[in-house]
Amino acid sequence: MTNSATSTTATAKAEQTAVVSPTSSRSVTETVNGSHRFVIQGYSLAKGMGVGKHIASDIFTVGGYQWAIYFYPDGKNPEDNSTYVSVFIALASEGTDVRALFELTLVDQSGKGKHKVHSHFDRSLESGPYTLRYRGSMWGYKRFYRRALLETSDYLKDDCLKINCTVGVVVSAIDCSQLNSIQVPESDIGAHFGMLLDNMEGSDVTFDVAGEKFHTHKLVLAARSPVFRSEFFHGMDEEKKEIVIPDLEPKVFKAMLHFIYRDTLAEDVECVGSSPSSVSSISEMLIAKLLAAADRYGLERLKLLCESRLCKNISVNSVSKILALAEEYHATVLKAVCLRFAAQNLAGVMRSDGFEYIKENWPSLQSELLKTVAGCEEDCSSGGKSRSVWGQLSDGGDTNGRRVRQRT
Repeated sequence: MTNSATSTTATAKAEQTAVVSPTSSRSVTETVNGSHRFVIQGYSLAKGMGVGKHIASDIFTVGGYQWAIYFYPDGKNPEDNSTYVSVFIALASEGTDVRALFELTLVDQSGKGKHKVHSHFDRSLESGPYTLRYRGSMWGYKRFYRRALLETSDYLKDDCLKINCTVGVVVSAIDCSQLNSIQVPESDIGAHFGMLLDNMEGSDVTFDVAGEKFHTHKLVLAARSPVFRSEFFHGMDEEKKEIVIPDLEPKVFKAMLHFIYRDTLAEDVECVGSSPSSVSSISEMLIAKLLAAADRYGLERLKLLCESRLCKNISVNSVSKILALAEEYHATVLKAVCLRFAAQNLAGVMRSDGFEYIKENWPSLQSELLKTVAGCEEDCSSGGKSRSVWGQLSDGGDTNGRRVRQRT
């Protein structure tokens, strides 16, 4: 009996002293930051639109919410009597109690770097983030800058103002990552294949493009392009070592090879940040020619990269020609963007030279544009905020660039 009791007591003590490993978690609160530049062209024409009326930027997304910049040329406050211009950042999407930090910068265009900065980030520890309660809530300054000083300052150049906006949306999450971790670098396969192209090591097929020779590898080209794969293994003589390409420029072929081997756009591919001087010049841009090559050789990702670049160059004067390019080279995403933009800026587009080009060369696109216009009209009639596209015909649009949207 004594031995049994002793054994039972020892077991109980062992159970009492058993240790359970502690658990832990960590909550991380940080900001998701994003920026947007708002260029206001034609400041002198915007003056006089009235106190409390504003010009809005395009909507941009930061932290899962949509935002817009509102600029009031005559001020937001009636009591200021147009003495100041007002600038605000508005929550443009649905959201409840969205907490964020903001920064508004009026850009010094003299190159001296003396920007006018209103920042909420600097005061974050003192006052905390600002809370926007609902869609349409705003943060900003009724007296952003005295108008008389603004009009004689380096912030206004060629009748143009530039405002940079930074939004930092506050988010909280549980960090589940291990304390001990190993960082894996980004993929470098493109760099390795790029060296293969540069060194020409193991090349087994040469392309003659307008007299310039390119030494390449059949397997690489066939893996990337269904057209090359068909030519190499189902069409031409597999022993053929040189292929003549009569209808491509060397720089276009070189840019296409750069993508095939590296999966990126070449640095010398033209960045389309400013509007071309004429309708015809768009098709002469390297990015447009690269779009044609991508369509020809079945390089769908390259097509999308080209579409994305061309999309940044859409304006009232250029949209018709870009739409024609999209139609010719089966760029469906770019085509949809062009049709929507043209429908929303109908009056200005119809007065542009590019529209005459569409009428003469791509009449089928006119009917598609009308269908898109009808769709925009339905959006307006169902309660959308956009103004009737047919209503634009009475007062026109901005024929030099994007439509300026005025809201009250």
